Amino acid sequence: MRRITANDKSTELMKRIGVVIICALTSAMSLNFFLIPAKVMSAGMNGVAQIIVALGAEHLGLHLSTGLFIFLLNIPVFALGFWKLGKDATIWSFVNVVAISLVTMIFPQGAVTDNILMNSLMGGVIVGIGAGMALKMGFTTGGMDILSLVLSKTTGNTVGKYMFILNGLIVVVAGFIFSWESALYTIICIYVMSYVVDMIHTSHQKLTVLIVTTKPDEVGKSISQRVFRGMTLLPSIGGYSGVESKTIMMVITRYELYDLEQAVLEADENAFVNMLATQSIIGRFATQDEQRTFTATGVFPEVRTQRKRR
Repeated sequence: MRRITANDKSTELMKRIGVVIICALTSAMSLNFFLIPAKVMSAGMNGVAQIIVALGAEHLGLHLSTGLFIFLLNIPVFALGFWKLGKDATIWSFVNVVAISLVTMIFPQGAVTDNILMNSLMGGVIVGIGAGMALKMGFTTGGMDILSLVLSKTTGNTVGKYMFILNGLIVVVAGFIFSWESALYTIICIYVMSYVVDMIHTSHQKLTVLIVTTKPDEVGKSISQRVFRGMTLLPSIGGYSGVESKTIMMVITRYELYDLEQAVLEADENAFVNMLATQSIIGRFATQDEQRTFTATGVFPEVRTQRKRR
């Protein structure tokens, strides 16, 4: 198994910093150049911050900073996330939100176009690019993402359900405060953003992964340390080389793809990896809670039950 060197860690750190910078720039551009001038709300805490700033300007005559309120609103959410989800799931998300807040405060505001539909579309596309890249690297843009994860863990309902409800509240509030036309354009913005995020990275889409390697033990061990999914080993022989190898077959979500790629490369740089889109599966596929149980105990819940019966 290839050892993780200081250079590998440095490269990984630079990738994460680069994604944080891109996410901050795209969020700031989306808000200051498209959504705020058009009075179209973004998704999540960004949209809540827009509403608060707009209310302060209209009713109190205060010129508040959207970026500052993005940061302030996320503080209690990250405290909750740190408590419920653990530090690994929140630290980089917090760094990402701090960067978004700072860049949004630095960037000047100015309308690129007066067309509200174009503002909604472009605002959604640009912010979706940054959010999708952040999720692909294993962290979020904070706010509603973390709140939805906490609520899902507490109640057992899906993350998507809570994200829909929370963002739906933003749309309703935008309709009452500004106009229902603004609310309708907010729906367009949120839909476009979600579509772009799904194009870049989604957790609900599943992939069947075939890994051809001459080091099946090393690769399997490396994968199991990062991705808690079942694996099936199939015998295989190189068509031209005639070299005997093993093919590891497993089904993962796109959310786990980055960790899987890193695990394979660390164990076998010469491994051949083929990824196929999976429409549906029948059978055992661990939930997030079951994965956490496996992480803590090394045993999946139903496996422990079977052993007790025996």
